Amino acid sequence: MSKVSVVLVGCGAPLKSMGWYHATQILHEGSDIAASLDFIVEPWFMSEAGKSSPGGAEFAEFKETLEANNGVKFFSRVEDVPSVENGMKRLAIISARTSDNPSLFASCLDIGCHAIFLEKPGAPSVSELETMRDKAKELGVSVFMGFNKNVSKFVRKSRDFARSHLKTKVTFLHNNNYDASPESLGECFERNSEGMLKNMAIHELALAVTFYGVSVDNILSVEADKTYSSCKTLEGPSGRGFTDFSKLKFTVKTKEDNEVSIAADRCGGDDSVGIVTDSEGNELVRFIMPDDEDAAIIKNAEERIAGAMPYFYVQDPDYATLKRRVVRAVVEGGRAEGVATIDVAVETLKVAEYLTPILMGQLNKK
Repeated sequence: MSKVSVVLVGCGAPLKSMGWYHATQILHEGSDIAASLDFIVEPWFMSEAGKSSPGGAEFAEFKETLEANNGVKFFSRVEDVPSVENGMKRLAIISARTSDNPSLFASCLDIGCHAIFLEKPGAPSVSELETMRDKAKELGVSVFMGFNKNVSKFVRKSRDFARSHLKTKVTFLHNNNYDASPESLGECFERNSEGMLKNMAIHELALAVTFYGVSVDNILSVEADKTYSSCKTLEGPSGRGFTDFSKLKFTVKTKEDNEVSIAADRCGGDDSVGIVTDSEGNELVRFIMPDDEDAAIIKNAEERIAGAMPYFYVQDPDYATLKRRVVRAVVEGGRAEGVATIDVAVETLKVAEYLTPILMGQLNKK
């Protein structure tokens, strides 16, 4: 019997939402995550408005299946989740809308969660995330972040290669596979209205903070690659306009003489890449996620769960590793190897807020 009881907060729509994928992965025995998914909290699809909204019928079917086959109990509010049983450690996984995270986080603390796994970016603003961090520390609750690339093999291999070859530079590239049409990108911009650096590329910013010591206080310079990057204003499904990057590449240098480049392309494919170049910019090697070692795991996930968002399959091995390490840390105490803490998330969000207007300004400058 598992010693860790999971309450998933924010399930979302089956096949589309990260919360749903967290639930599916925990329940799959092959993922080897030593935790029991006991409760799911889904405020939207369990509301009257949500039940009849797009995705509502699919969620209702998912709910019925998990209740019948896995004994999972569903609630519309965190406050309604029963008290944790004696001898069990409770882990909350929060994978909701960013704007809802602060209140959901506070509720998870109120019901006695021993640890929280918080999806990126954690909160809409630095001040809110700092408040969440401070309250968790006051209560002795560990907070782990869902920056899955912190435990990715391609990141480790890129950094190891660069360390063993003098005067090399590393670029971390993050691709998504949205259609390049204004309609598709407009929907993406609206759904991820916090912006690329607070959403898609925040994984790479977390790498910069974790492994290259980047912080707002020690950034010496930042330079956008204008030939690669594109900033657009597009209409979303609501009819409102949203300004964001469809592609972005930039290089950050610190006062400690560290340097790292980050690139993100919303229409570039399904992979993430670590590219190591020499001092002249010539490519020496690239490491890709997923790699050949992950192919069998990804194929199994695609066959087991057909029709999900493609990036779920690509990220499956890393997210399983992330959750296994978090669960182990909850049971044994102490840090989770390689997993970003909420302190890293606070600095990463600060960097995202700092860089966004600078990079937009550079790209809009005539």
